[in-house]
Amino acid sequence: MRIAVFGANGPTGRLLTGQALSAGHQVAAITRRPDSFPLRHDRLEVVGADVLDPATVDAAVAERDAVLSTLGVPAGKEPISTYSRGVANIVAAMKRHRVRRLAVVSSSAVDPHPYSEGGFLFNRLLLPYVTRVLGRTLYDDMRRMEALVRSSDLDWTILRPSGLYHLPSVTDYTVVEGHADARFTARADLAACMLAVLDDDRRVRATLSVVTTVDNPTLLQWIRREALARGGARVGSPAPTAFTK
Repeated sequence: MRIAVFGANGPTGRLLTGQALSAGHQVAAITRRPDSFPLRHDRLEVVGADVLDPATVDAAVAERDAVLSTLGVPAGKEPISTYSRGVANIVAAMKRHRVRRLAVVSSSAVDPHPYSEGGFLFNRLLLPYVTRVLGRTLYDDMRRMEALVRSSDLDWTILRPSGLYHLPSVTDYTVVEGHADARFTARADLAACMLAVLDDDRRVRATLSVVTTVDNPTLLQWIRREALARGGARVGSPAPTAFTK
């Protein structure tokens, strides 16, 4: 399959690109910084493009069989539109080039719920602060992105991870349609799920939660390893919050 990966230079995007190449796909890794992309392969094309530029998006989508988006941007109080504007450009290009299959990464924080094992600190303090204050404009834009994807006539899948963290390999992760009562998702599992849904007609026009059930960090470990280590650089998908796709 000929796959285009937007947001390919982020942590999940790099994993996704590597997994897709290992599975035998031809991959276009689309990034604003092609010179810094670390992977090389004879079935890999590294494409310099800005998702907010319709012309470069159109060229990147042409002649692909599927498009995967792992876009991630920094959280902040200023309005954010990268997700909705970028995916609008992707959808328009897919329609022009008659590409049907689309999978996008959103976040469990677009529809926040208390977690049964979250405890007072997480459910009453951290989750509201992240979803209503720190990441409010980001998650508002993710909701606009999701609405745009659902209103399209494409064969779409929306994936909602929770707090993203690193594991060295894919686990026996769980996929739940709609909300899942789980706080963490390994990036390797998220990437693997994105590839798996491409060949699964049951996942077309579905919103899925991706859940990692082994080797989860504690909340304090997660904050130390992910949030603080990256300086809160990018909120990618939370449930504790989620920094950097």
